[in-house]
Amino acid sequence: MAKRSTFGSRFGTIAVVGGSVIGLGNIWRFPYVAGENGGGAFLLIYVVISFLISVPIMLSEFTIGRASRRNSMRAFRKLSGIRAWRLTGYLGILTAFTILSFYSVIAGWALEFIRQSATGEFMSMSPAEIEANFNGFVASGWKPFLWTLAFVAATAIIVGSGIEKGIERFNKTAMPLMFVILLIMCVYAFTLPGFREGISFLLRPDFSKAGGGTVLQAIGQSFFSLSLGMGIMVTYGSYIKKEQNMFRLSGTVVTADMSIAILSGLAIFPAVFSFGISPSSGPELVFLTLPNIFTQMTGGQVLSLLFFVLLFAAAITSSMSLLEVVVAYVSEEFRLRRRTATLIAAGAVLCVATLCLLSQMPGSGLRVMGSNIFDFLDKTTSTYTIPLGGLLIVLFAGWVMDKGRFRREMTNDGRFGAALYGTVSLMVKFVIPVVLVILFLNQLGIIKV
Repeated sequence: MAKRSTFGSRFGTIAVVGGSVIGLGNIWRFPYVAGENGGGAFLLIYVVISFLISVPIMLSEFTIGRASRRNSMRAFRKLSGIRAWRLTGYLGILTAFTILSFYSVIAGWALEFIRQSATGEFMSMSPAEIEANFNGFVASGWKPFLWTLAFVAATAIIVGSGIEKGIERFNKTAMPLMFVILLIMCVYAFTLPGFREGISFLLRPDFSKAGGGTVLQAIGQSFFSLSLGMGIMVTYGSYIKKEQNMFRLSGTVVTADMSIAILSGLAIFPAVFSFGISPSSGPELVFLTLPNIFTQMTGGQVLSLLFFVLLFAAAITSSMSLLEVVVAYVSEEFRLRRRTATLIAAGAVLCVATLCLLSQMPGSGLRVMGSNIFDFLDKTTSTYTIPLGGLLIVLFAGWVMDKGRFRREMTNDGRFGAALYGTVSLMVKFVIPVVLVILFLNQLGIIKV
């Protein structure tokens, strides 16, 4: 077997893993989910869950990947010696592939809005015209296809260039760029009349608006945002050097993820309150509500361009990690060159993405169980495969993998995080499985929380 690639530096590792978790989950999903769940109360619950539940799961995935030095499927089989456990790896690969398929369609929308922002196309439109413009774009079929094709091709070129020369190099530039753009937007938000109201909504918890459903929403948001249960962290864990402190890496990545989510809220909610828009506008907040706000702002065209460039950068850094899960599997299991494996994987993603975008056209017969293919894949991954994948990973880490090896790998033979290992092990073995079972049963509708 050829020598396995590794990340070139500590900063490169943080940039790549951070780029994976900082994506549409932060810029597109977090603001509207927080808006629908009371703002500050949701944020506080989200932060607590990210450290108590998501960090131990991320550490477990890293540990499985680094201990095995294999792709997601092969890792579980190698460490357990049981063929059936490879199904957990397959589930992660399938989840990554599925998410990337509809994710690429949303990223294609971001590219269209970059074009429209650069030309000022929607700046003179009324709210009704903005909505008609977006719906017409989606309904055309061929326009979303061209942008989706461009996005998948760009992702494939970067991933095909390799771990260090492609993925790591791109993320080292993209990550700082995203922070700079968000900071610029936050500074502008300070000048808006709704700044105090927006900040209060995001940072002042109102637990009267929170309940069991809010906790489950926060868990789901944390999983989606941190790329857990998708095979990504197992795959990236296999590229982490043996001397890397994974406790520090996990803490840094989760902190960066939450920082981007909070900055997104600080940039968006003041604008929402300034122009009398409901913070619970839902998924259309980014593609319908914000363009309407930009048309009313001084310097709105520049801000619109910056925002959608940010959205694209967030999307492509995450898409690279999703594609890498599939590429690692195809190249290693079928003994293909990386570029060949990337071409095959990207081609398959484009085919499914095309079905997703065509299913959104008016009158399309591309439906599964009453939903168009886009919505069906979105719901299937968020409701079933992601929580199930996370549950199987903690069960494997806590009860199947050799305890001594798990501890040695996670703590670098006791050098890092030895004082925290006992708490992490307790959470992985007992607490997190119970929480994930409750989440999974709630998603299935068997219980109501």
